[in-house]
Amino acid sequence: MDLNNIQKYLLKEIADMEGTPDGAYNIRSDSCAIDRKSTENVEITSKEIGSGLDIKIKPNTKGETVYIPVVISKSGLKEEVLNDFFVGEGADVTIVAGCGIDNCGNDDSEHDGIHRFFVGKNAKIRYVEKHYGSGDGKGKRILNPVTEVYMEEDSYVEMEMVQIKGVDDTTRTTVADLKAGSRLVVRERLMTHGDQKAFSVYTVNLNGEGAGADIVSRGVARDDSYQKLDLKIVGNAACTGHTECDSIIMDNGKILAVPALEANDVDASLVHEAAIGKIAGEQLIKLMTLGLTEAEAEEQIINGFLR
Repeated sequence: MDLNNIQKYLLKEIADMEGTPDGAYNIRSDSCAIDRKSTENVEITSKEIGSGLDIKIKPNTKGETVYIPVVISKSGLKEEVLNDFFVGEGADVTIVAGCGIDNCGNDDSEHDGIHRFFVGKNAKIRYVEKHYGSGDGKGKRILNPVTEVYMEEDSYVEMEMVQIKGVDDTTRTTVADLKAGSRLVVRERLMTHGDQKAFSVYTVNLNGEGAGADIVSRGVARDDSYQKLDLKIVGNAACTGHTECDSIIMDNGKILAVPALEANDVDASLVHEAAIGKIAGEQLIKLMTLGLTEAEAEEQIINGFLR
């Protein structure tokens, strides 16, 4: 691949990519596919209508990684992309996605990515999605990801959703439907600063006996930024669901957590935990006695919290 320095930088931040990755991949930059490769077990094709991809993973595919990153470096560019992932029965794969926007201009740049996962019986996927913004322009960096997960019996999905720096506005929407014996695990990490705004909306439907979900969101709101988390789990069968919102508020930041649990079956067991607070003074003092400044101590605590 012939990449410029900005593309290389963004791909490193969002996908830990350096050079051509092993396995199947599609790399998108400024609304164009710049490189793509399918493998024997993973087929990546463009949609016939609209912008996006169909990613088909054969049944019983094991140990492969699929890379689907997006980078934007043009100010004023706005796009919507729909990617569908079809994961065959018994497969066990990792999918690395995410988007990085570098905006050095005065116009807003925006990527609205819709990812739909159709996960077969007994299949297992690990999904990593990182969002990142950079550039010194006045135009905003806007990311609005939509994630839909449809899980067949006894499947397993683990999702790592990360947004740590540079995204001015985001609405993050996740919807999941789980059949019997399936399990969804989500770990969201989010930091806002300046006057950034971030909204996370989750709706998880546990529709089959033995289905389970464990959703944990950790956030840090600094400066004048704002975060809102709407997290809903619906138990429609004998199932287990756990949600947790754990947040640190700093400066003039604001955080609103809105948990919702809906039990429609007598054997649905649903639990929510939430905590919002500032960094404890004794934590700062302990680190400062080791020679760190107050600012350095705060960064150490935040880095550990969001790890």
